[in-house]
Parts: sequence; structure tokens; C-alpha cells
Amino acid sequence: MEIKDFSLPNLDESQFKPTVSEDLIAPKSTHKPRILLLYGSLRKRSFSKLVIEESARLLVKMGAEVRIFNPEGLPLPDAEDPTHPKVEELRELVLWSEGQVWCSPERHGSMTGIMKAQIDWIPLSMGAVRPTQGKTLAVMQVCGGSQSFNVVNQLRVLGRWMRMITIPNQSAVAKAFLEFDDNDRMKPSGYYNRIVDVMEELVKFTLLTRDNSDFLVDRYSERVESAEQLMQRVNQKEG
Repeated sequence: MEIKDFSLPNLDESQFKPTVSEDLIAPKSTHKPRILLLYGSLRKRSFSKLVIEESARLLVKMGAEVRIFNPEGLPLPDAEDPTHPKVEELRELVLWSEGQVWCSPERHGSMTGIMKAQIDWIPLSMGAVRPTQGKTLAVMQVCGGSQSFNVVNQLRVLGRWMRMITIPNQSAVAKAFLEFDDNDRMKPSGYYNRIVDVMEELVKFTLLTRDNSDFLVDRYSERVESAEQLMQRVNQKEG
């Protein structure tokens, strides 16, 4: 089928920007990639926390700067004001980060409430700032039994909702209680190698995108909406 009419009568030409490679910024940031890691269990021996700690070691080895948020003491969403110290700590870390790692156990076929509560406390916008938009994300899960991908699939949905750049690779560690030694270090295995892959890919995507995040998430619909709101404010002042 051949298209003969290429006119776009519904397009606001004043807000349309052709996508050209010249708009991409060559990587210029020289500081270490800043990665925030979240885990989803408060158990004394939490395997999602152990995976996160192993991931943090790998990220440091790969040249990143890391922060791990401890969810202990974080209130349920809406149970406290956003001024609660743990909420403020989490939000400050989110603003600091350029990329994130989320790892949750699977409970009843889903992520834990502890994992979801952390994400629910992160707003889509804080004033004029979107704290997660354009930042990279790696998703992982630990399983008590056979391998499952329920949690990573759900985390991908949340990552997309939070407007994050979720990398293709992911990790799901089956029977996690067998994968750590008495010193709480992960044993050599295909699961460990996969986590190395995921962290390596996260660092690569972060280095590639962090200087171009504004360009990557610039949206036509939001430019149109902003222009319309500006016109309304101008018209109100003139009236």
C-alpha cells in the first residue's frame, strides 16, 4: 500500500521537533555513575538484600558510586506526611541517583508490600522536577522455590510508569537460600554471572543516557500542553 497524502492537519507544527542525531549530547559527565539500590524484605537474613549488597560490590568494581536504602522504619504510603525522615531520605536518594536497582522477593506471586511501599513514596513529580524520569533501572527478584518472573515483570510495569529507562537484562534467582554461603556471600553460579551481566548493562546504559535524559524524555504532548497552559496564563493577564 502506498501513502499518497502525507499531510498532518492535527499536528501542532510549533511544538513538533524532528528527531535528529545532532541533538544527542556526547557523554560529558566525568563523575562516577550514581546508582541507588532498593530491596524488598526486612527479614534478618534477607536474600533480596544480599543480592543488592552483591550488586553494590559489583557496581563499585565497575566504577559506580552506590547508595543502598534501608526500608526499615519507612511508613506505609499516606500513613505519614512526606516530611517523615525516612520518606525524605528515600526521596533525596532518588534525586541523587542517575540509575537504580530494584530487587524484591516474590510473595504470593507478586512483589512484597515493602518493595511497593518504597516505590509508592516516590512521586512522579516534585514541583517542576520529575525525580525518576529518564533515569536507568535494573530489575531483579529472588525466589523461594523454582524460578519465576512475576516480580520482574511487575517491576518493569512500575519502571515504565515512573518514566524510567528499564534495561533489557534482568535476573531472577531461584531457591535463593541455596545460593549464599555461611558468610552471606553469593556462591559461583549461573545466577551470579547473570547478576554481573545485569549490573554491567546498567552501568553502560547509565553512561550512555545520563547526559541525554532530557532529550530522551522530551514529549510532544507535554510541549503542546505546556504551550496551551502558557497561553491561558497570558490571556488571563491581558484580560
